[in-house]
Amino acid sequence: MAAITAACRSTVATEEISMELYVIRRPSAWANMGELELAGATSARIGDEQMPDRVRWIRSYVVHEADGRIGTFCIYEARDGDSIREHARCVGMPGEEFYKVAATVVVRGDPVQPPIAAE
Repeated sequence: MAAITAACRSTVATEEISMELYVIRRPSAWANMGELELAGATSARIGDEQMPDRVRWIRSYVVHEADGRIGTFCIYEARDGDSIREHARCVGMPGEEFYKVAATVVVRGDPVQPPIAAE
């Protein structure tokens, strides 16, 4: 893990960096919620500590896939697609299927559910 950590280290710029909103699809990436929770903790740590100037995880929607596995639709702010790919590589999860958000339409806020926080 140390090799991955060193390869993914980024310095924080002193000026504000422009980021755009992305949706990242990670289909059937985890066998169960336990695997997802471990990946989420790693993702949050790497994003917050090593790439804060390049990616910010906003939220994820966890879905049950047809094959019985767990997938996600993740909302991120990112500097660019390369930052999304690098973050996913550092975490060890899929990160090639992503889309820049063109607009956000909120008809109703998300229903209140007990969140599973990334730690």
